[in-house]
Amino acid sequence: MTHSFSNLSLAEPLARAVAELGYESMTPIQEQAIPVVLQGKDVMGAAQTGTGKTAAFALPLLQRMLKHENSSTSPARHPVRALVLLPTRELADQVAQAIKAYAKYTNLRAAVVFGGMDMKPQTLELKKGVEVLVATPGRLLDHIEAKNAVLNQVEYVVLDEADRMLDIGFLPDLQRILSYLPKQRITLLFSATFSPEIKRLANSYLQDPVTIEVARSNATASTVEQHFYSVNPDDKRRALHQVLRQRGIKQAFVFVNSKLGCARLARSLEREGLKTTALHGDKSQDERLKALESFKSGEVDLLVCTDVAARGLDIKDVPAVFNFDVPFNAEDYVHRIGRTGRAGASGLAVSFAGGGNDVRLVADIEKLIKTKIELEPLEFEEDTPKIRDQGRINDGRRAWRDAGETGDPRDVLDAPPARAPRPQRTSHAPRDPFFDQPYQAPANDAAPAWEAAARSPGSRSISANIKPKRKVAALFKS
Repeated sequence: MTHSFSNLSLAEPLARAVAELGYESMTPIQEQAIPVVLQGKDVMGAAQTGTGKTAAFALPLLQRMLKHENSSTSPARHPVRALVLLPTRELADQVAQAIKAYAKYTNLRAAVVFGGMDMKPQTLELKKGVEVLVATPGRLLDHIEAKNAVLNQVEYVVLDEADRMLDIGFLPDLQRILSYLPKQRITLLFSATFSPEIKRLANSYLQDPVTIEVARSNATASTVEQHFYSVNPDDKRRALHQVLRQRGIKQAFVFVNSKLGCARLARSLEREGLKTTALHGDKSQDERLKALESFKSGEVDLLVCTDVAARGLDIKDVPAVFNFDVPFNAEDYVHRIGRTGRAGASGLAVSFAGGGNDVRLVADIEKLIKTKIELEPLEFEEDTPKIRDQGRINDGRRAWRDAGETGDPRDVLDAPPARAPRPQRTSHAPRDPFFDQPYQAPANDAAPAWEAAARSPGSRSISANIKPKRKVAALFKS
């Protein structure tokens, strides 16, 4: 039987905040983790994203910290007592907002620091004194080196999404940060899976932890309806349009494997009449937060994103996830479709497999989730408009120019190439330089990125500026 938050005997300020947020029944991870943390024991918790992990560690930590709550305005009376480390900027901001909501009626202060933003406002907040510091590893080290953050009074440390932090190379940063902390502390580690690397990390920094595992390792939520459609790569956008219309889907995540592919797809879908925004690693922090806010508020229907940008995002009631590209890493499939079907709600996960290498990637997913995957054919309806493939447009443009032709070759792309008539034009149609860039194979998420296009009302043309290429290592600097 699921326990109620009202049975937790939380301190009045926390109980009031929880009731105000509408929390009633605890999730499995909350049921198991909260009593253990309240007892002051280390925890090694495995749970898929969207299971309520933040409340599972934040509420008991705040409850314990309230025993030594200080109402003084002096920064010295508000040292960092709890440190929460997360892999991405968005997740750090999201967790910080949740903790601030829980601590709303207390004197406990919470702050968040992450990369991509000016350090000065963060420094000013840290100087005022904070008890709960939420951070990404890279930016926290910047503040430690600048002597803005002192961690010698930390009583609690939380390593959330630990598997992701290891995946993107944060282990050396984590080791440095943990070396600054007192040996006597409570350490909580949460991960989607218990990989050998996670177990080694736990053995190094946790003391006799209580292991809590609420979901089978690499399991996909039973509330998510999963489909894999065999679709020609040139028809993927058309397939996306058809599934959205057939299912009456209002909002969805659309995952791609590269930043360049993310930016291009978002642009194409926008041109095709869908309210779309892109979220990838080369977006500035301000752009990323604006994209998330526009999606949460319903201004945008489709959030086209890469794995690096979207891991751990907690956006409620998203009805569907599309894998426009089958992920290179099978575990990323589990994380992607975990964006929908959260907290017991139903969800839809649709993946488009284009043959070739996709067949092998689908087989990897099948092996990981231990479920037979059937590639389903997708029959296009007559009223689903055919969408010209941008790759063919680029190839046609280059061939057209190489032959010394003028005008816009798009008018003849659907005719047999050998019989395509030469268009008679008196002027050049405006072209978007964005689509003239050669395609780069998405070996990773470190391809050059493009700024979002500024469109004027009624305009059919989009302009873009090339962003300077950055080092791959900088992409993962928090």
